[in-house]
Amino acid sequence: MKCGYVALIGRPNVGKSTLMNHLLGQKISITSRKPQTTRHRIIGINTTEAGQAIYVDTPGMHDNEKRALNRYLNRTAETTLVGVEVIVWLIDGLSWQPYDDLIFKKLEQAGLPVILAVNKVDKIKDRETLLAFFAEAQQRFAFEHIIPISALKKTNLQQLEALVMELLPERDLIYPEDQITDRPERFLTAEIIREKLTRRLGDELPYALTVEIERYEENPEITKIYAVIWVERSSQKSIVIGKQGEMLKKIGSDARLDIERLIDQKVYLQLWVKVKQGWSDNERALRSLGFND
Repeated sequence: MKCGYVALIGRPNVGKSTLMNHLLGQKISITSRKPQTTRHRIIGINTTEAGQAIYVDTPGMHDNEKRALNRYLNRTAETTLVGVEVIVWLIDGLSWQPYDDLIFKKLEQAGLPVILAVNKVDKIKDRETLLAFFAEAQQRFAFEHIIPISALKKTNLQQLEALVMELLPERDLIYPEDQITDRPERFLTAEIIREKLTRRLGDELPYALTVEIERYEENPEITKIYAVIWVERSSQKSIVIGKQGEMLKKIGSDARLDIERLIDQKVYLQLWVKVKQGWSDNERALRSLGFND
């Protein structure tokens, strides 16, 4: 059968996680309107009669490496290009950004077949402008295919899947047919909590915020989860907790409902907010908090 790894790359907030979730028909990567929501290399496995495409969602590539966390995100995105068979480069809109030149260089170094997926095509009304952009893109790089899509509205996703499968090598399946990700439920639980933080707090959300699962107790009738939300300053802690703890309660309620859907069981979720000074710019602290892909 056809089988192989497919890297989803692009700038922050172009829709890579939304694309992977819709390709799988199940939510694996968390999403929000805030850039750099994805922080880890996450695998989504789509097995069909045609074969097995193993999509790798990555943090958005960017040129800001001031903090250790930013450098980690870029390393994670770049190392994903090693060991994959196909690259899907997702872009948003019909213009090239300055950092796209760096992505072009990395693609040339990788020497792999690349599909350019132009996202949010539903917002592009002028067909002639779209075709002109395709022609310009093909002059810039020898793309195997260029395809307009809408990750959110699922436009042309079946066609994209077919193009990916066409480029994958023939081999035995790597993962069991019923497996959909390589990440354990403990990891997915922490990501769900972080997604709810991102969506509830919006612009108030401290960038330097992460979630650590301290205890994950599985029982026949209920799963008990104890998690810590780490921030860098006391003022950030106050934002997450909210007035009389109301914000933290809402975040916990939102997360618990999604976790129960994920594991198909009743969940008890306990959240704490703690301060770890400067963790986002400390390599050792990053490793201790699970940033070690």
